[in-house]
Amino acid sequence: MPNLRKTKMNALPGTPRWAALAAHAVPLIVLPSGIWRIALTLGLPVAEVDDPGLGQATYQIVLTVVAELLAFLTLGLVRPWGEVFPRRLPFVGGRPVSTRGATTAALCGAFGLLALVGWFTYAAYAGLGGNSVGTHTDGPVQQVLLYVCYLPLLAWGPLLAAVAVAYHRRRTGRYDGSGRYVEGCTGRPAASSCV
Repeated sequence: MPNLRKTKMNALPGTPRWAALAAHAVPLIVLPSGIWRIALTLGLPVAEVDDPGLGQATYQIVLTVVAELLAFLTLGLVRPWGEVFPRRLPFVGGRPVSTRGATTAALCGAFGLLALVGWFTYAAYAGLGGNSVGTHTDGPVQQVLLYVCYLPLLAWGPLLAAVAVAYHRRRTGRYDGSGRYVEGCTGRPAASSCV
C-alpha cells in the first residue's frame, strides 16, 4: 500500500494539502451519481422508470456531463489554470483569473449546492413528490444503490466552499506552509509562471 503522506498532489505551491485533497475529491464524489444516471439511461436495473423516453435520456446524460464538468472546475482552485487562463483559450488566454470572480463563482456554486441539498432534504421529509411520475426504486437493493451513489453529493457544497476560501486566502495573502496565512502579501504569480 502506498504511503499517502508522501503522495505528491498536483497543486500549486502554497496550497494547503487539505485543500488539494478536497479539490481532487470533488470530481470523485460526483462520479457515482453520474454512473447511476448513465446506468439508468442504458436500461440497467438500478431503478424503475415510468417513461424512458428520449427526453429523459437526454436530460440524464446532459445533467451527468454538466455536473462532472462543474466538479472539475473545483480543481482550478488549486491548479495553475485557476490563476492564469491557459493560452489556448480565445480572448482570455494568458490573462490572470480574477481572484474575486473565481471566489465569488465558487462560493455561489457552494451556496447553490447547499440550497439544493436543503430543498431535497425538506422535500423528502415532507413527503413531497413521493407518488409523482418519474423514477422509483423497486426494492431494498435499488434503494441502497441509490443512496450509495447520491449521498456523497452531500459533501460537494462544503468541500467547494472550503477550497474556495483556501483559494481566496492563498491568492490574497501568502500561505507560509505551517498552516498560517501571512496577511498583506499578494499571492499573484507572473502570467508566465503558471502557463
